[in-house]
Amino acid sequence: MTRQRRVILEEIRAMRSHPSADEVYEVVRRRLPRISLGTVYRNLEVLSELGEIQKLELGGTTKRFDWNPNKHYHIRCLDCGRVDDAPVAPLLSIEDELYGSTVYEIVGHRLEFLGRCPACSRRHEKDELANAG
Repeated sequence: MTRQRRVILEEIRAMRSHPSADEVYEVVRRRLPRISLGTVYRNLEVLSELGEIQKLELGGTTKRFDWNPNKHYHIRCLDCGRVDDAPVAPLLSIEDELYGSTVYEIVGHRLEFLGRCPACSRRHEKDELANAG
């Protein structure tokens, strides 16, 4: 593992969120000022392929990366794009249920919950109250 890749992995794990490559780049640049955005992108892809992190390709949003490579689901705010882990266990048997009932080779699944984060919910409620009155 190269020094750059190790620093990227350390920083994404320290963030404990679901940052975009640009957000990772901004943080990593503090430790490696000469690193390029392209290098960060390439190393995020490699770390994802190695199973060290998880690449999130959620509907309608920028590609994000998750420090936790284990199977789990996410909730995405439809207003601001914030992404959080969904507090539900993964449906491990769903892929087994499909086996034999389709001609596809099942290699995994994604489940994304959609909603409004607490800040956007409060803002939405204030807007509704203002429009109602």
